[in-house]
Amino acid sequence: MLQFTPSRRLLALLAAPALLLPAFVWLFLRAGPLAPSLVTETTVESRPLHPALFGIGTVEARYTYRLGPTVAARVRRVEVDVGDRVTVGQLLGEMDPVDLDARLAAEDAALRRAESGVIAARAQIDDAQARRAFATAQVRRYEQLLLARTASEDTVEAKRQEAQVTEAGVALAQANLESAEQDLVRVRAEREALARQRANLRLVAPVAGLVVSREAEPGSTVVAGQSVIEVIDPAQLWVDARFDQLGAGALHAGLPARLRLRSRPLDVFDGVVERVEPRADAVTEELLAKIVFSAPADPLPSLGEMVEIEVGLAATAPVAALPNAALHRQGETLGVWRRVEERTEFTPVTIGVRDLDGWVEIRSGLAPDATVILHSQEPPRSGRRVQVVEQLPGVTAP
Repeated sequence: MLQFTPSRRLLALLAAPALLLPAFVWLFLRAGPLAPSLVTETTVESRPLHPALFGIGTVEARYTYRLGPTVAARVRRVEVDVGDRVTVGQLLGEMDPVDLDARLAAEDAALRRAESGVIAARAQIDDAQARRAFATAQVRRYEQLLLARTASEDTVEAKRQEAQVTEAGVALAQANLESAEQDLVRVRAEREALARQRANLRLVAPVAGLVVSREAEPGSTVVAGQSVIEVIDPAQLWVDARFDQLGAGALHAGLPARLRLRSRPLDVFDGVVERVEPRADAVTEELLAKIVFSAPADPLPSLGEMVEIEVGLAATAPVAALPNAALHRQGETLGVWRRVEERTEFTPVTIGVRDLDGWVEIRSGLAPDATVILHSQEPPRSGRRVQVVEQLPGVTAP
C-alpha cells in the first residue's frame, strides 16, 4: 500500500492561511466595521460664564425731519441735494407763494384799519364821557335853581333826560370799543396765520444735519404735509435690533453692546442698549430693542444697513460647564455621550446659561470633573466601541 507524504511546499501552502487568519481578524477588528470609533474627551469644568445675546438689526435715524409745506403748493426752488451737510437755520428750499404776498398785504391794511377803529372807539368814549359829565353838572345846577324857585320843574326834567341820553352814549361807545378791539384781535390772528403760512413756504433746516432725501423738484406740486426734503441728525443714529425671545429675558437698558456693520465686518463699534421695546414681534418671536452708538461711526453707515449685535450680560459665578459641542439630542432628550468600559453610553443632562464662546452650564446629570465625549469620528450610538485619541483629523481643539 502506497503512503502519501506531503512535500514541504504543500505544508507551507497549508500553513499560510492559518498564520494569516489572526492578522485578518486583527485587521477586521481594528479597521473594519467592528473597529472602534475614534473620539476625543473633555472634562466638566468649574468656570464663570459670560453669557451674551446675539441679534441683528438695521441702522436707523433716531430723529428724522421731513420738511414740506402745510398747504398745497408748487416748488419754486431746492437749494440742497442728497448727501449735503446743512446747518441750523439754513434755507434748503422755497415754495411758490402764489397770491400769499398779496393776501398778506391786504391783511396788513385790514390790521391798520382795525387799529384805527380802536383809536376812534376810544375817542368816542372820551367824547361820550365828557358829554355825560357836562349833563350831570347841568342836572345838579338846575336842581339848585329849582330849589331857589328860579327854574321850572319841566326844565330840570329835560336836563335829567339829557343826562340819561349821555349815559347811554357812553355805554354805546364802550360797546363800540369792545367790538373794535375784538375785530383787531381777529385781524391780527388772521394776519399771523397768513404770515406763518407764508413762512412755512421757506424750508429751513431745524438742526445741523445731513440731507438724505430730495423728494420733489422745482415746478412740481405737492400736497399739504408732503415731504420735499428729508434731513437727519447724523449724531443721533441708532440700531433697530431684534433678538430671539429664547434667553433674552435678561435684556435691559444700559447693557453694553458690540456692533459689526455688514459693510465693515472687521470693525467693531461700541454701543449701549438704549431701551427694550414693550412689544415683541409675535410672528418672528423676537424681542425688539434700540441700541445707540457710544461714539459716531466714521464714516457714517448707510441707513438701513444690516448690523450684527452682541450684547454682553452679567457674568455668572463659577458653574459646572462643558463645551457646547459635547451636547447631543436623542429624540427629545438632551444629553452627552460618555465612555463606559470602552463603549458609549448616553447620559441625559439639564443645561443653563450659554455664552458666545461655546460653553454651556450643566445643572444636573453629571458629577463634577466627569469625563464626556467631545468629538467623535462617527455619529455616536449606544454600545459602540470607542478609542480615545488626543485630536481627530480636521477637528480644531477647543
